[in-house]
Amino acid sequence: MTNSIGEIEFNDCLFVIGSNAPEAHPVIGSKMKRAKRRGAKLIVVDPRRTELAEMADLWLRITPGTDAALVNGMIHAIITNGWEDREFIETRCEGYEDMWKVVQNYPPSRAAEITGIPEELIVQAAEIYAKTKKAGIYYTLGITEHTTGTANVMNLANLAMVTGHLGFESTGVNPLRGQNNVQGACDMGALPNVFPGYQSVGDPKNIEKFEKAWGVTLNRQMGLRIPEMLDMALYGKLKAMYVMGEDPVLTDPDANHVKKSLESLEFLVVQDLFLSETAKYADVFLPAACYAEKDGTFTNTERRVQRVRKAVEPPGEARVDWEIICDIARRMGYEMNYCCSEEIFNEMRSLTPSYAGITYARIDKVGIQWPCPAEDHPGTKFLHQGTFPRGKGLMQGIEYEPPAELTNEEYPILMTTGRMLYHYNIATRHSANLDGLRPHELAQLNPADAAAIGVEEGGEIRVTSRRGSIVTKVTVTDKVPPGVMFMTFHYKESPVNELTNSAYDPISKTAEYKVSAVRIEKVS
Repeated sequence: MTNSIGEIEFNDCLFVIGSNAPEAHPVIGSKMKRAKRRGAKLIVVDPRRTELAEMADLWLRITPGTDAALVNGMIHAIITNGWEDREFIETRCEGYEDMWKVVQNYPPSRAAEITGIPEELIVQAAEIYAKTKKAGIYYTLGITEHTTGTANVMNLANLAMVTGHLGFESTGVNPLRGQNNVQGACDMGALPNVFPGYQSVGDPKNIEKFEKAWGVTLNRQMGLRIPEMLDMALYGKLKAMYVMGEDPVLTDPDANHVKKSLESLEFLVVQDLFLSETAKYADVFLPAACYAEKDGTFTNTERRVQRVRKAVEPPGEARVDWEIICDIARRMGYEMNYCCSEEIFNEMRSLTPSYAGITYARIDKVGIQWPCPAEDHPGTKFLHQGTFPRGKGLMQGIEYEPPAELTNEEYPILMTTGRMLYHYNIATRHSANLDGLRPHELAQLNPADAAAIGVEEGGEIRVTSRRGSIVTKVTVTDKVPPGVMFMTFHYKESPVNELTNSAYDPISKTAEYKVSAVRIEKVS
């Protein structure tokens, strides 16, 4: 997030796109509700009539996968009506002409044809967002889980820059991270192209720095992302895999492809809290401790580094992750010796400029937001005040591109996926209380589509895509429009990712979970 969670309730306009915060991010969702009660204008872009959509001043019911066209239409309305922040554009941005060359081909009338949103609502949303000083953009996986996910994010940045809504309190472009320490994992280099602190692995100075710190010669080749790993495994070019705290058999798209890839490996290690669906394919399973059984830090969605403290002992043979990793490293010939999590953190901050000023003592009670370059630095509440890391913000023309898979006569229903309030990813199914609240999937199906196949509330349907076929119970609701259905990925009994499309964004390699073409039929 460019801005902070605490700033949300003081926004005067919230533009929420591709995010169902009250269910997927309940704490942040509550902040959004408080902002609305305080008088903020709420614009929600979502194909489903969610709780937040029902509260919105403007609900833009978008056809899944058409976000770029909507944003282009809004920018077109802003510029043609003179609502842009010309001073911000001229002093802090570049690439405006390139961006406008594309955007001028997307007047609100064309954006309406593509997105299914009435033209007048597109213009109204553009006016409210542009004319409100404290206006923030909030998005999650509904923007990024597309073959055009990176382009979608760049276009939201265009929208913020055109209106000058960056570098100020209660504004910004704010991605809500999907899990509690995704931000921290990325910060610490859990990506194939960067070292900790987003320091490029292609820069010889960075390589020299980390080789000196770790006392090894590092591989100069760029690493692989998950879809590439699975493909390489299937083709026999990747021989072994170490899966830690992840269950790709349930959570990755085209699950049958994932299973075949794992079966093709010569050696698979899984380190996790539970014997997950992926662990069933493992040659070695390493039981790990959960968050309440270890010390360390998490970095949350607002870049806040926070202490995690051990409350109970791990059960049985479960061990803390870093101790397991150190043991494996030593047995492979590298002496990785640490006395505690704080020693590891001190090494991390010595190599990561944005963490340099954060110490365990400083975050004993309250976390600090990076960048925090020195121990006398208070941390950074919001980013890009006065300047951008690259100097001037770069605007880029983003063309609308349709999803990789569209509906047709054989697969006439567009399926989109996400979370529900009662479960968090897949691990909460191990809680009897939470599982009791929602023990099975209830796919959302519009009454017209339900009537067409003769299924009623609580009935079962078979859902089939080009990749697989599963059975699920349904709830019949107008929260989804005709021709669209919604499912979650929480249930191994109805593993929706056997259906989803593994086509992915060319830059981030994030798969298109949000748009899959399916057909449905009643199960007798």
